[in-house]
Amino acid sequence: MNRRQLLKSAAGISLLHLAACSTKPYGSKHSYLSQFLLPENQNTVFFWIDTALQQVRDQRITPPRAAYNFAMPMVAGFLAANGITQTFSEHFQIGEGPKDANPEIAYGVAFATAAAEVFQQPFLLEKRRFLNQFADSTAKQAAVSWGKKVGKALIRHRNDDGSEPSEVNFYFDRYSRREDTLKWSPTGPFYSANPGPAFGSFERGLFPGHGQIQPWTMSSSDQFRAVDFYDPRSQEFADEFNRIRLLGGADSTERTEDESEIALFWEDGPWGVTPPGHFIYLAMQILQDRSFDFIELAKYFALIGMTQCDASISAWDSKYHHDILRPESAIRQRAAQFNNASAEVTLQPDWRSYIPTPSFPAYTSGHSTFGAAGTELIKLIIDTDKIDITGQSPDLVIWPQLRNIVRRWYSLDQIAEENGMSRLYGGVHWELDHTQAMKAGRSIARQSFSNFFTRRV
Repeated sequence: MNRRQLLKSAAGISLLHLAACSTKPYGSKHSYLSQFLLPENQNTVFFWIDTALQQVRDQRITPPRAAYNFAMPMVAGFLAANGITQTFSEHFQIGEGPKDANPEIAYGVAFATAAAEVFQQPFLLEKRRFLNQFADSTAKQAAVSWGKKVGKALIRHRNDDGSEPSEVNFYFDRYSRREDTLKWSPTGPFYSANPGPAFGSFERGLFPGHGQIQPWTMSSSDQFRAVDFYDPRSQEFADEFNRIRLLGGADSTERTEDESEIALFWEDGPWGVTPPGHFIYLAMQILQDRSFDFIELAKYFALIGMTQCDASISAWDSKYHHDILRPESAIRQRAAQFNNASAEVTLQPDWRSYIPTPSFPAYTSGHSTFGAAGTELIKLIIDTDKIDITGQSPDLVIWPQLRNIVRRWYSLDQIAEENGMSRLYGGVHWELDHTQAMKAGRSIARQSFSNFFTRRV
């Protein structure tokens, strides 16, 4: 981003109005907080997360990398603040911060320091506006110094985590390719919808090494790896094939109007917050009025950031370990090669998925993993599955037909299931992609909630 673009971007970033300092409206037309945040729920944690969400949108960062980029600053901010308050245990050996430092200032500076590394954007204007909300004092000076120190320490901690070579679309022998009829290959030159997103024809798979990044909370990247996919000769495969052929096609007569809306609503493609960002966005909406104090919010969003990143690692590990083709390739190109006795496995060369088929393996679903991890963690935080919220698509650039569409949910499980099933309605995933991913995502959330950042006694 050049200087002119930086200044233009900064002009759309809202000033931080801390509740104690201002009663002015929070956010701007460029801010995601403007879509749901009540003025009395303004806080430092949400301001900085909103800044990261906007950066993912503005840089058009893809979902797995977005998940990685969210985690680092959210964890850094929490560790800096917690180092001062000493409220929760932590696994990063950050140590005790200066007792006279302001933990909210330390949070913002550590967040900005880590964010600058992962986004390769300095966040100078955002940090300046944030710091200008606080009067100069020794507590401010101590917090700034401590925040920088913690942010840099976490960057060093993740220096050799395997993420840098994973940013390119080359296999580098990290995962072996299949050699049978289920082998993934780019679907073809039909990666677009009008209106909607588009993908280049015959692209390499997206980030084949992402599944071997060092996890934040999992014991290994393959800890929750999916079981083997169906034998293409089996009846189970025939049932899956036929279901997606009938339900997920562009011209499906079986998909309901509501299911078509769901497919678009949760697509979260380029030019937006991405699926992990959508669940961070929903977490802010749900947690904003739950009476959590600052350090509790900082902790919970550090956990959300870590588990969304681990969800991306888990899903991408399964994707490239199993190397399973997308439904569109199976239906349009390979049906006859599966040697399946069922008449349901029939070649249909003109079949196209309702939403664009992504250019990487199917099994498992990243969407379902992100959704299950996000909703399960929120459920554990608020100790209930029951909610009553409405929501619009955070980004309307991709699917303008969603304008003025409002969906309502009464449980977190409903959100997770709707998000995951959207990929079947869209014709881009098998049902097993969804069910195995939901299992993994929930396991990631439960493990992290039980073992990370427990309250000190």
